[in-house]
Amino acid sequence: MKVLVATDKPFAKIAVDGIRKEIETAGHELTLLEKYSSKAELLEAVKDANAIIIRSDIIDAEVLDAAKVLKIVVRAGAGYDNVDLEAATAHGICVMNTPGQNSNAVAELAFGMMVMAVRNFYNGTSGIELKGRKLGIHAYGNVGRNVARIAKGFGMEVYAFDAFCPKDVIEKDGVIALASADELYSKCDVVSLHIPATAETKNSINFGLVNKMPKGGILVNTARKEVINEAELIELMEERTDLKYVTDIMPAANDDFSTKFSGRYFSTPKKMGAQTAEANINAGIAAAKQIAGFFKDGCEKYRVNKK
Repeated sequence: MKVLVATDKPFAKIAVDGIRKEIETAGHELTLLEKYSSKAELLEAVKDANAIIIRSDIIDAEVLDAAKVLKIVVRAGAGYDNVDLEAATAHGICVMNTPGQNSNAVAELAFGMMVMAVRNFYNGTSGIELKGRKLGIHAYGNVGRNVARIAKGFGMEVYAFDAFCPKDVIEKDGVIALASADELYSKCDVVSLHIPATAETKNSINFGLVNKMPKGGILVNTARKEVINEAELIELMEERTDLKYVTDIMPAANDDFSTKFSGRYFSTPKKMGAQTAEANINAGIAAAKQIAGFFKDGCEKYRVNKK
């Protein structure tokens, strides 16, 4: 089988070497399309690919139409909203992600951003400490659990809300489970977002919800841009000059946020939660192992689309 690694933002060499070892040991062929400059290059490369490993690359209906012998797409990372799942299902293609491989990297970044926010973006003025503050984790998945682990080291009081995670699972980690998002935002000084972008969550972080945060509240988004109702958050931050927003997903309204909320807002130039050597290696090799398993015995453990 021919396995294509299609990455506009390439894996580190050590990750590619690990991917190659997994794929070739399993008896398959590996080809690379790195730093491509046009969609046409991707469309050409997928024509004879049986499997694809991607990062944030867009796999839409047009790409899937061009991929005549494709059987599986693996997104090296947790989020997979860059893949058209309905089109993949229609083509009989399995789509997987690699959950957990980037979790610590994202969690550490979230805390780096929290520290920056409470220290007033390192502008030389007196800030506050995270110790003793209430941290709310919105969605208690792999990243959320790592955030909770780190928060305990900071001496924070840790709370979580996850509509799909049982209370006992959260509380066995020494985290206080709350019954609703409203309760989480009302109680916590800092809220860290880890929800996926779904029909239910898009634009759900809005004026009414964030306005429940105590004075001096800090919202941290290392999840997805689409979950933020940007217009309403701008409106709220204009009214409440005590709130801060830090994110590693640049908003569409970044210019407005930057201009209006200097000293209360920060965004990285691009999404970088998984941008560590360790996460890069882990996710890439996990993707290769999943493809090898899929072709060997049909394993679909991390499938994210319907059959």
